[in-house]
Amino acid sequence: MRPEASSPPVNGLSLRRYGASRGSHSHAHFQVLVGLDGVLELEVEGRGRRIAAGDGWVVAPGDRHDFESRTGSRCLVLDTAQALWAQCAGRSPLAPLSLSLARHLALCLEQPAPPQAALHHAPDLLLEAWGPAVPNARGRAIDWPGLADWARARWHLPLCVADLAAFACLSPSQFAQRCRDEQGMSAMHWLRGQRLLHARQLRQRGLSVAEAARRSGYRSPSALTAALRRLGARP
Repeated sequence: MRPEASSPPVNGLSLRRYGASRGSHSHAHFQVLVGLDGVLELEVEGRGRRIAAGDGWVVAPGDRHDFESRTGSRCLVLDTAQALWAQCAGRSPLAPLSLSLARHLALCLEQPAPPQAALHHAPDLLLEAWGPAVPNARGRAIDWPGLADWARARWHLPLCVADLAAFACLSPSQFAQRCRDEQGMSAMHWLRGQRLLHARQLRQRGLSVAEAARRSGYRSPSALTAALRRLGARP
């Protein structure tokens, strides 16, 4: 059985569901598998591997692999010819893969209009999860104003560090450290500050507390009022 793609590939990235029917093939590129749900039984060149949620594996070009999932599974799959994946073929991530990152990318793929900016960086983010650093990852500039604008358009979503890191093309741990180094605060503290700043700007434009709270993602007008008072600002 061929795996069923639940959404079309974007830059080589796709969501695939695997079932109980056994499949087998090989291809001329690297294939990166990250488990999201269930367990995928994988056999690569005679070696068995189980891919559960948060697990990962890299299949090298030309390696024949058999796959099945007795109870069904869903995986994030990257098909890529990027040579750096040769360092990762045949092994799991050196550190536990951020399941939140994989699920964030899966949610992006499931949207009717997938956000190209986030998915463009997906291969590098996944590569960093396996251990080898993407060249100049530490020196890559973070577009903080651009990130703030991106977050403002998504206050209705439960944003987390992995979401911010995906925008910046960094792993969550790298982004968290860069935020402490460059902004002097934790990533979530920075995000809360941006939310409050936006709410204050809306109030200064004459919007009501209720409307400012709605537009900036506060759960209620009273929550925004309390946040403004803690800041010493007039609600």
